[in-house]
Amino acid sequence: MKPLAASLLAAMLAVPLAQAKLPPPPPEAQASAAQAKLKADWTSKVAAYQLCRSMDRVAESYRQNAKATGKEAKPPVPTPPCTDPGAFVEKPLEASGAHSPAATAATPPSSNATQAQIQGKTK
Repeated sequence: MKPLAASLLAAMLAVPLAQAKLPPPPPEAQASAAQAKLKADWTSKVAAYQLCRSMDRVAESYRQNAKATGKEAKPPVPTPPCTDPGAFVEKPLEASGAHSPAATAATPPSSNATQAQIQGKTK
């Protein structure tokens, strides 16, 4: 009974440690994760397109074989046409915000005031 209580106590003490939060990933990692998600989404669309095309070919082959052997094939069920997702277009890093330029300055970078005047100090 004592070893069970000790292990239960150790597990209860470890729970707060497991709930610690990690810092947010840097912008480059977020951009690469977004790019990977886009690629995965495109890949799944391509797979669905290829599956749709293969099902159409199998159904057409079935109907042709049924006609050749003299059997009556049921008419095809109307389905939406297969849509080709096209080629994958990668977003350049600049478009993803990883290398965005600095914001436009509201004031000119130079002035007639000295550094001491800007900081409020006297010469």
